[in-house]
Amino acid sequence: MALNKLRKLDKNSAGVTLPKDDLRLEGLLDEDGDLEGENHVHIRRVDDGEWSVKLVDEIDDQSKPPKQRV
Repeated sequence: MALNKLRKLDKNSAGVTLPKDDLRLEGLLDEDGDLEGENHVHIRRVDDGEWSVKLVDEIDDQSKPPKQRV
């Protein structure tokens, strides 16, 4: 199991990196290993110390749940 460090991004948020090999498997990287297009994820707290990260197709209205990729 790979461990990734949680990092401070700004005053109100923190972030963690996603491995490029996993992003490549999802088809999110171009031939040069750069992110291709605009991609959005929905992050949801599942339990104490556990979060879910799901790739979504589009973000329309912040009041509606995001559409999930299948």
